[in-house]
Amino acid sequence: MKSSTPGRLACVELPALPLQLLFRRHPDWVGYPAAVVAEDKPQGLVLWVNEAAREFGVLPGLRYGAAFSLASTLRAGEVSLAESEKAIADLTQRLLCFTPEVEPSAQEPGVFWLNGSGLQHLYASPRQWAGAIDKDLRAQGFVPNLAVGFTRFGSYAVAKAKEGITIFRDPVEEERAARAVALNRLNIEPKFRDALFKLGIKTVGALLALPPGGLRERFGKEAHRLYRMAAGDLWTPFEPSVPEEPARQQYLLDEPENDTTRLLFLIKQLLHPLLTTLAARQQALTALWLSLLIDHGDWFKESLRPAVPTLDAVQILDLVRLRLESLQLAAGVIEIELHADACAATSEQLRLFAERPARDLDAANRALARLRAEFGDDAVVYAKLTDGHLPEARFAWEPLSRIKLPQNVLNGLNDLNQLNHPTPKVLIRRVAAKPVGLAGGSYHSHEDGWLILGPKHGTIDKLTGPYVFAGGWWNREIQREYYFAETRRGDLLWLYYDRVRRRWFWQGAVE
Repeated sequence: MKSSTPGRLACVELPALPLQLLFRRHPDWVGYPAAVVAEDKPQGLVLWVNEAAREFGVLPGLRYGAAFSLASTLRAGEVSLAESEKAIADLTQRLLCFTPEVEPSAQEPGVFWLNGSGLQHLYASPRQWAGAIDKDLRAQGFVPNLAVGFTRFGSYAVAKAKEGITIFRDPVEEERAARAVALNRLNIEPKFRDALFKLGIKTVGALLALPPGGLRERFGKEAHRLYRMAAGDLWTPFEPSVPEEPARQQYLLDEPENDTTRLLFLIKQLLHPLLTTLAARQQALTALWLSLLIDHGDWFKESLRPAVPTLDAVQILDLVRLRLESLQLAAGVIEIELHADACAATSEQLRLFAERPARDLDAANRALARLRAEFGDDAVVYAKLTDGHLPEARFAWEPLSRIKLPQNVLNGLNDLNQLNHPTPKVLIRRVAAKPVGLAGGSYHSHEDGWLILGPKHGTIDKLTGPYVFAGGWWNREIQREYYFAETRRGDLLWLYYDRVRRRWFWQGAVE
């Protein structure tokens, strides 16, 4: 395996983190076979299991009913995405105490990579560093596994398979241990895992003995990506989590100030950008920490807490005014600092900060007028749906006089939920001006490998259809069978077979 990161790299794995969160809610389940399921129903998918469940053959990917038939004492429950995300954020902050660079896994909750380079002046050895991390996490009620190695995949695979702390002396030792890891310890697609088991391939080393080209052709790009990671051919840069900067505002005064009215005016100037920062993070203020540096003295600090979390500047300033009027300052103030404690804001609290889209329609229409003046009125058009039999006749190009905002955007200006939770993106279908004929292939050739689309798209994995269009007796006979074709490269193409011409054509693509 090739080293993907110079120096030491550690992988911290909290086995089945959602399951550990479930045990926090049900401590009496410890010792039983347990699982986290997508739904607490017989058809609910098993997502995470503990070692006791694995001993009964319960693995991720099974249905809850099937898992219960294997382990009659199985305990199972749901863990929400919000609960997992909060735990990951809290754990990331704790791990930042041991290294300035922590990368939580985007695919697998409970997996973190830590950069150990440059920490030799803080920790005498990698084992001491790993021991400090392990002690802190266990004090929080978690059970971690740690592997300190040299590569992303090597440390990950061993942390998934071996309990406790593992320290590697060199990359060769790490590679040898990673190759011995069983595939069922890794977070891989269950169907791919089961297919490999039927072939007798149960370890990372056995997987690496397969030809990579055939692996991709038979099992797809995700299987090929796993192979490249294990082989060290897929290098991914270290992407540490960037800690969120605290919401803070500061002001230095030219001269000491002890007039409460003028101090309140200065605090107001700091409060508005502070609340804007919180609103951009979709947070509301729960406490305002007001710090005043007294001339030739110390800091004077006060905490102001509104009745409920808020982004209302008037309400907060009123609390500040009452507190300032009750203060007896020994000297003038030479520095002001505001710091906010915050929590998640509601849609009503964010309503004050909802703004119109930053689109200048007048400027856009002026630009279009210049295009029409230079190239003619037909240069600016838009597609308008029309009645037509064939797909290429279902739209026509109409001259565009002025740009208008889409109707859903106009409605969204009065609907904060739509601003905060935009509707899913609509798939765009690109239609060729003239269908492109595909080389070779009879009508039934797709059953044994399909036709070749060339190096741009590769082979076709799946066809959906046919959707039949027929008619045209008033002009010429038309018999088309349309399909959506999913290619091995991930494209979604729109094809049709012309029965009259006995050829395949490429009509367009879906993006």
